[in-house]
Amino acid sequence: MKVDQKGHTVTIKDTQGDFKSFLEKVTQQFKTFEKQNIIIDLSADDKLTESDVKLFLPLSKQQKKAKKSFIIVVSDLDFNAISDKLAVVPSLLEAHDIIEMEEIERDLGF
Repeated sequence: MKVDQKGHTVTIKDTQGDFKSFLEKVTQQFKTFEKQNIIIDLSADDKLTESDVKLFLPLSKQQKKAKKSFIIVVSDLDFNAISDKLAVVPSLLEAHDIIEMEEIERDLGF
């Protein structure tokens, strides 16, 4: 697991290719990152399914309650099959763009 912090955003990348252990580590260390926007970078894992991505839903809900963003980056997936409650995008650039938009919305009180 690689953690990269830029400003108010933390990017967490799976470096081992073992999704279950990565999810477990992120869940265990979630309190460390909860005051920042989080990007989960799973773009290197090409064996992910929609049900794997949905396992991040509880963490996403916690972040939304704390008024922070939680974005998942997955390169090859049917994005229409993913719940609207999860923000899933195909690239890191889009993840950063969504965080900027959500920050503006929060500043404006939406």
